[in-house]
Amino acid sequence: MPELRQNIITRDWVIIAKERALRPNEFASRRPAPPPRPSFDPTCPFCPGNEKMTRKEIYRVSEGSHWQVRVIDNKYPALVPEGERVRSLSGVFRSMAAVGYHEVIVEHPRHDLHTALYSPAELGTVLKTYRARYHEIRKDPRVEAVIIFRNHGEAAGTSLPHPHAQLVATPIVPSQIRARVEEAVRYFDDTGECVFCRTLREELLSRERIVCATDYFVAFIPYAALSPFHMWIYPRRHVSSFDESLDGELDDLAVNLRSVLLRLYHGLGNPDLNYSIRSLPLRDRQTDYFHWYLAIVPRVTRTAGFELGSGMFINSSLPEESAEFLRSIKIPEA
Repeated sequence: MPELRQNIITRDWVIIAKERALRPNEFASRRPAPPPRPSFDPTCPFCPGNEKMTRKEIYRVSEGSHWQVRVIDNKYPALVPEGERVRSLSGVFRSMAAVGYHEVIVEHPRHDLHTALYSPAELGTVLKTYRARYHEIRKDPRVEAVIIFRNHGEAAGTSLPHPHAQLVATPIVPSQIRARVEEAVRYFDDTGECVFCRTLREELLSRERIVCATDYFVAFIPYAALSPFHMWIYPRRHVSSFDESLDGELDDLAVNLRSVLLRLYHGLGNPDLNYSIRSLPLRDRQTDYFHWYLAIVPRVTRTAGFELGSGMFINSSLPEESAEFLRSIKIPEA
């Protein structure tokens, strides 16, 4: 029969639909393979040589005369850095100036690469660029939260195929982030320990849902995953803010994340997916109760009426079987 499971970190209840669960390999993409993309597209604003097609460059990592990673202003920003953080209240109607940052992180010169196919060193450089921008934006007192995310594929919201991530820095703490913090505080007040550290410890003891474990990071499918192959990558060290990560830790995260993405790439046929970094709001750097992590959501199912109407999710996969399937994937030699 179906089972209800609760995610202790988010407090979400999830229906694990055991009787209608698909085998893990049945989530593999069955769409026709798209035609191969060229390594360079003369019409792509993110390709080398087309830098004048983009807005202001903010940050660059270079090797000799060639860039490896570029950070630029988003052409159509959701938030802009000019102005003051001014609130407007009129009865129940509230608004605020859309002050903040919206940046594009062009992760690689090649037009045709998937993140899974970067080298570990290249992915490490990308992660350190995320950290550098996070650390710099922290200095702006108008900003309350930084969200770094990566969309891959049309179903995940990608508009340009060239590999890139985005950073959005907001003048408020988004409600989902605030809820995560409030639940973490509540658990710490009740037990005296970090709920993330406790979760990581129990997942490592169980090992049923572990996908990849490296020196500094552990990737696993949560006990009450909201959707098939939904994964979290936790740092083993208790650290609350992403920009407090050390170089060696980010190099290790590159190995872990690449392994996870390769397993999805080969096991599920390059699914559309999103990943995002969930970190502490900027007013604090380090706490006893919060632990940053990276969340990966493959887009192998669709949100439907029940989810929209209730806020609950039906997961048609068993987290334990999904993790076992991903562990079994043989990653080809580079």
